[in-house]
Order: sequence, then structure tokens, then C-alpha cells
Amino acid sequence: MSENIVEETGSTILEHLNDLRVRLTWAAVGFAATVIVGFFFAEEILAFLIEPYGETLQTLSPTEGIQTYFRVALFAGAILAMPWILYQSWLFIKPGLHAHEKRYVYIFIPSATILFLTGVAFSWFVLLPSAIAFLSTFLTSVFSADWTSQEYIGFATSFLFWIGVSFEIPLLIYFLSLFGILSAKTLREHWRIAIVGIAVLAAVITPSIDPVTMLLTMLPLLLLYFMSILLASIGYRQFERKTALDMDEDLDPDPKQS
Repeated sequence: MSENIVEETGSTILEHLNDLRVRLTWAAVGFAATVIVGFFFAEEILAFLIEPYGETLQTLSPTEGIQTYFRVALFAGAILAMPWILYQSWLFIKPGLHAHEKRYVYIFIPSATILFLTGVAFSWFVLLPSAIAFLSTFLTSVFSADWTSQEYIGFATSFLFWIGVSFEIPLLIYFLSLFGILSAKTLREHWRIAIVGIAVLAAVITPSIDPVTMLLTMLPLLLLYFMSILLASIGYRQFERKTALDMDEDLDPDPKQS
């Protein structure tokens, strides 16, 4: 019997690993396709990204312009591929869900996509202009803000993309609470640790070391954390109601016979 269990468990693990490989492959294929699309619009996107800086960018090596062009295409591809990547992620976890839980795909993918795009937009219209205004005018009597294309585009694309990803945290916490993994009480009790974690995350996301840009990044992340507490409270209540209904069904599976 034990050998059968081991064989069954091993088979299950191998099936999960194979499914993960398939989903990663399809996600990579979708990403490659959107990167190709990004190449056709990279020049326009590049001109758009330079607008907050307001000047042309210098290149210090023969290949820097091409590298920057490729980076912009990758950035555009990552944004375009986000719904597809989220869908592949959902397909990976879908087999482990109950029938009534699989309908959450209609909430998960649109909400995650909207939150990601909201984060990118918020970063573009609020955070990035403020950061560039501060950095480009810092000690102008000593420094001349004559930035290279590789450094500036790397700064802008990293900032936009990772702020967009961080805006999906409330949705992630909602689903964790919906399945009983996390509760609003836990989030409230560990708010001090959360602030430290947010500071570390802001330092990682922020492509520069200046405190102003880091604080500008921390503020929306803190608001998202408190929003996550509210969503966790809603999700955990739904989990408790579902658990109570399941217990009632186990105690009285056929009410007509009672």
C-alpha cells in the first residue's frame, strides 16, 4: 500500500512539474510575441518616455542606442503580455480548486490587469515626474543633468513596471484571505513589520538611492497595505461563511431524509 501511495504521490508531483513547465512555456511564447509587437512601436514609446525629462539622451557607447531600443521593446512586451501571463498562472492553480472556486478567474484576471495598469499610470503621472524633477534639479550648481539613454530608460521602465506589479498586492492578499491563508487580524497585528517590509520593497523598486523618490514610492504602497486589510477582512468573512456551509452539509448531507 505504501508503495502505491509513493507512486501516486510521485506521479502527482511529476504532473504538477510538467504542468508548470507547460504554463511557463506558453507564458514565454506569449511574452515573445508581445515583444515582437513592441519592436514596431519602440521608437514612439521611447519618445513618450523621454517627455518627463524634456531633453534628448546621450549615448556613451556604439551599441547603447540599440540596447535601449531593445529594452523599450521588452518593457512594452511585458505590459502587453501581463493578462496572458496572469491567465497562464490561473491555469496552473485551477486544477487544485473546487468547482465553485474556478469562477474566480472572471475576477482575478480583469482585476489584476486593471490594478497593474493603474499602477503604471499612477507611476507615470505622479511618481515618475516628481522623481525626475527632483533628481534633475538636485544641486544644479554642481551637477549637470545630462543623462544617458541606458540609465534614464532603465530608471523609467523599472519604476513603471514594478510599481504596476506592486499595485496587484491587494488582490493577492484578497485571494489569500478568501482561501483562509491570511486574515485581516494578522495584517493589523503585524503593521510594524509591514512598514519595514514596504520600506525595503520601495528601496528595491526605486532605481535610485535618494530618500525623496523612496518616500514617494512608499506612500502608495502604504495606502495599498491598508486597502489590503479591508479586502482581507471581506475575503476572510467569505471564507468563514463557506466553511460553515461546508460543515453544515457534512453534518446533514441530505436534508430531505432528516
